[in-house]
Amino acid sequence: MATKEDIIEVIKEIIDPDLFIDIWTLGLIYEIEVVERVCKVKMTFTSVACPAGPMLIEQVKSRTEAREDIDETEVEVTFQPPWEPSEDLKAHLGIL
Repeated sequence: MATKEDIIEVIKEIIDPDLFIDIWTLGLIYEIEVVERVCKVKMTFTSVACPAGPMLIEQVKSRTEAREDIDETEVEVTFQPPWEPSEDLKAHLGIL
């Protein structure tokens, strides 16, 4: 059975096409829960109008469901709280 840590490793492979950083490191993933063979992910985008949003959702679903121990992935998108890059991420991006 997949664990939260297993799903995190999968999500770390999904790269934001604008910032070229994985969505886990960006802090776009707020919650991950695995119940039996269903993965539930709560996530956000860097902005409400993020053009890559639908693609990121599809990648989360397709990559997690590619695991033999996940039958379905439910993705919930929220903007509460709004995404805010961490101080480390700001330094990495050069936006202090």
